[in-house]
Amino acid sequence: MAAIPKVTLNSGKTIPIVGLGTWKSKPGEVETAVKAAIDAGYRHIDCALAYQNETEVGDAIQTKINEGVVKREDLFVTSKLWNTFHHPNDVRDSLMGTLKCLKTDYVDLYLIHWPQGYVNGKGLFPKDEAGKFIYSDDDYVDTWKSMEKIQQEGLARSIGVSNFNEHQIDRIIKECSIPPANNQVESHPYLTNEKLLNFCKSRGVSMTAYSPLGSPDRPWATANDPVVMEDPKLKEIAKRLDRSTAQVLIRYQIQRGVIVVPKSVTPSRIESNFKVFDFELSDDDMQAIGALNRDVRGCHLNWVSDHKYWPFRKDYSE
Repeated sequence: MAAIPKVTLNSGKTIPIVGLGTWKSKPGEVETAVKAAIDAGYRHIDCALAYQNETEVGDAIQTKINEGVVKREDLFVTSKLWNTFHHPNDVRDSLMGTLKCLKTDYVDLYLIHWPQGYVNGKGLFPKDEAGKFIYSDDDYVDTWKSMEKIQQEGLARSIGVSNFNEHQIDRIIKECSIPPANNQVESHPYLTNEKLLNFCKSRGVSMTAYSPLGSPDRPWATANDPVVMEDPKLKEIAKRLDRSTAQVLIRYQIQRGVIVVPKSVTPSRIESNFKVFDFELSDDDMQAIGALNRDVRGCHLNWVSDHKYWPFRKDYSE
């Protein structure tokens, strides 16, 4: 099997540039998906406690290890600290629960899933009687200092963030000891996040693109939302190159130096999404795709936009 291109993190560890995303992958489907991905050559699996399927992901990984297809050290496994566990005393316990589900002694990368915290003890999505999320006052900088401890303990080989803006990343760099190794954010041609990408590069922080295909199956999508995969320009480029639109979208991120984690539970699509290392997009194609940017954010979490750490406000100053 050909070597999979990797990105070197500021922790010194390396991460395969393409991984399998598992958000919205249902229990019963995700185990098959992870097995198919490993068989197809994937060595990077992206998980999170909030996806509520890590037990099945762990079962799939363990099966492939037991079959001799891979060793644990061949795999790069990412997970994420959910918003209800931002209190510094909760970080380690939450990770230990994830490790138990994933049936491993460590994760390769552990991310703070979002900068905003929710109250603990009322489920993963705590809401009041009016249906409004119940927030915590936990500062993500304090959360990060506990993240540093789990890296020093070896429970996470690298640590990072997800859905953080430039100001929030800079706060961590300035106020803490270990800089984030990665920032995982939504990115696709309708939300290229070019400014954030350039910022991360300037700080030595790698970037991972989630929802690189536009996440048309996100639960809150509406009929009026633009569908990235249906864009005529993308379809034209894909047809000319005799590739799928998904392959073009994944290759676009690779050529930007962005790690990318497309999600699928269909074995044929999982395999197809990985066949992106034997062609290149021209400079003209890259510019044309980048020009499609509309700053259209699918994973906006507007319903918590009054949280002091919600990351998508203009002129962020917290």
